[in-house]
Amino acid sequence: MNDFPRFDLQGQVALVTGAARGLGRAISLALAHAGADVALGFRHAATGGKLAAEIEGMGRRALPLQMDIAQTEQIFRAVDETVARFGKLDILVNNAGIAPENLAENVREPDFDATLAVNLKGTFFASQAAGRVMIRQKRGRIINMSSQAGFAALPGESVYCMTKAAIAHLTKCLAIEWGKHGINVNAVAPTFIHTPGTEEFLAIPENRTDVVERIAGLHRIGEPMEVAGAVVFLASPAASLITGETILIDGGWTAR
Repeated sequence: MNDFPRFDLQGQVALVTGAARGLGRAISLALAHAGADVALGFRHAATGGKLAAEIEGMGRRALPLQMDIAQTEQIFRAVDETVARFGKLDILVNNAGIAPENLAENVREPDFDATLAVNLKGTFFASQAAGRVMIRQKRGRIINMSSQAGFAALPGESVYCMTKAAIAHLTKCLAIEWGKHGINVNAVAPTFIHTPGTEEFLAIPENRTDVVERIAGLHRIGEPMEVAGAVVFLASPAASLITGETILIDGGWTAR
């Protein structure tokens, strides 16, 4: 293989879960900018019109989908609708996730179950649904959303940390199992990013100061497109020999 690295996604079809806002929105737009048509998984599909219009304004096709990642039947239906509309599925980005915050001694069973249902069970079954398509195609890319929380303890987020650590290992397992089918499986693990989900926490001055200090290398909070760039890379031909890896996008938090 002597060609120069290619980072474009022309002719590819991607499905992004949790596409409504924050990282999911940025990733969806970045994939479209790189040339992919994008199926957009929303917990409430009616909210997806604006993002779909933005993607279509970039000259790409978009498909808003009802895809509550905690509902397995909606996962499989969304994958089926993607393939029916576009004829294939090249890229799955498992972005959907939740993070109820509580001290370990106060965690409620419903919050525990909901976090595992979305972050871990949802990621597995979305990968399974897409994986079945990709196995038939003999090619595909799956990119999971882990977190620095899977590599460093965050007080008050024990259940979230547990699920993100599990996603990093699930990524290795799927990469080894499906590599023979031409499927690359990787993950990204961001630090705190400016998103609607972190806005309230970071609005507290002492929280923001602590986070910036812990991001030991760059001492700043990340932006969604800085995560989206790594996703586009992993989805692109340039990452053809990378599989089973989790790329930390943490500004140096875990390097200390």
